[in-house]
Amino acid sequence: MIGSETTPPSRRAVPHRRRLVMLLLALAVLALTLASVAIGYAPFDVPAALADLVAGRTTLPALVLWELRIPRALLGGLVGFSLGLTGAAMQGYLRNPLADPGILGISSAAALGAVLVFYSGLAASMSLALPLGGVAGAALAAALLGALAARGSGTLGLILAGIALSSLAGALTALALNLSPNPYAALEIVFWLMGSLADRSPDHVLLCLPLMAIGWILMLSTAPALDALTLSEDSAASLGIGLVSVRLRLVTGAALAVGSGVAVSGAIGFVGLVVPHLVRPLVGARPGASLWPSGLAGAILVLAADIGVRLLATRPELKLGVVTALIGAPFLIVLLLRTRGRAA
Repeated sequence: MIGSETTPPSRRAVPHRRRLVMLLLALAVLALTLASVAIGYAPFDVPAALADLVAGRTTLPALVLWELRIPRALLGGLVGFSLGLTGAAMQGYLRNPLADPGILGISSAAALGAVLVFYSGLAASMSLALPLGGVAGAALAAALLGALAARGSGTLGLILAGIALSSLAGALTALALNLSPNPYAALEIVFWLMGSLADRSPDHVLLCLPLMAIGWILMLSTAPALDALTLSEDSAASLGIGLVSVRLRLVTGAALAVGSGVAVSGAIGFVGLVVPHLVRPLVGARPGASLWPSGLAGAILVLAADIGVRLLATRPELKLGVVTALIGAPFLIVLLLRTRGRAA
């Protein structure tokens, strides 16, 4: 009772505001998911298609709904949630507002794995060869970074390893493009690297969802540790936080969530960088409190951008990664200017 009387009203209002923000974000995700299912290039009777699907009638609208519209909407939410959550976790752990999911090099490694599948010709032999190659690349990067984290490498060592891994993967990707004997294959690789959710199937959802879910659980479990790390690593360790365990969970979780996302959608940038900054003023300064809202806001951003590329009159449609970059790049410039102004 005494504690509640001495707590400022603004502090007591923060949890209520956070719950309200979470509710509104979840409703927005649901609304945009339904809108993503309903919006396309041709007129489409969604209720009739849904009725055919439930009744087991293999009509063309039912097939389009199940094979194209629903997987695209689900992947938009899943990939966006993974990017937003990972961005918030990385910024909280590294205590750096410019950190994003690509800082550990996992996105680049996943992209390299998919590019090698393209380059070897395996993509034409099996429908899931491409995402499986991306998952394999992310797994290899996760194993390397996990070994470094288990050995007790500090935050700086992890960042340097991620930069080196990202540079190496980028160089090997450029080499594969340079040596590609087929110009059409090289063009296909470039288009895939731009990021898109078009023509994805239920198999892509089933491939990435379990990996993403495990990654989400691992990163969300670090919320109390991220709050403690705002004091410093030494202070967090004195509070009983196992820093090696936190690094392992973050690295593994980010690899599973972002790596599987890149494997099915290509590279979609800036979401993990932008979203935590938009969410943080609404839920308070604690990094752990921003994880769930950032994930939901990431899903909103990707779903909205994917709906936008279908509403634009351009054909073929703009790549999703291009749209998110057009949104995120100006935001990054503004953020850098603000950061520089505070430093001055």
